Amino acid sequence: MTRHPKAPSAGEEIRLHHSLCFACGDDAPVGLRVRVVAGEGFTVTASMKVEPWMQGGPGVIHGGLLAAAFDEVLGTAPLLIGAGVVTAHLEIDFAEPIPLGSTLHFRGEVLAKERRKVYLRATAHLDDPERPVAAAHGIFVAIDVREHFSRYRDTAVKVAR
Repeated sequence: MTRHPKAPSAGEEIRLHHSLCFACGDDAPVGLRVRVVAGEGFTVTASMKVEPWMQGGPGVIHGGLLAAAFDEVLGTAPLLIGAGVVTAHLEIDFAEPIPLGSTLHFRGEVLAKERRKVYLRATAHLDDPERPVAAAHGIFVAIDVREHFSRYRDTAVKVAR
């Protein structure tokens, strides 16, 4: 596995989707606003503020929103190896409740690529990187992005400019 020559340099933000994307878009009416940054080798980091509207149980984030954040982090990381991907399998271990008002920090890594399958893992923590509050493992499948989404283009919400 090699890092793609056009991959962002370490420290640069990786912008995968459009501005109305629920997970990363700045213009989405409600969104996670996950910021993914290229790291060294095959790693990425990301952060996300846990807002009051994300509440599931009293005072803590809804697990499904955490799953969406992991999906964004893991789905963005394969751009380091030049692969546009979609989720095939996503598994999450929830270790601790994540309080509203906190900031989640993620660290993701591309582990391997075998044909079209890309294997990844990530952890999320609050203040202490050595104490993860959740971890995820995923298998994503490399696709031709234009071809894969072509049948949905006419019903897509148009990108805000």
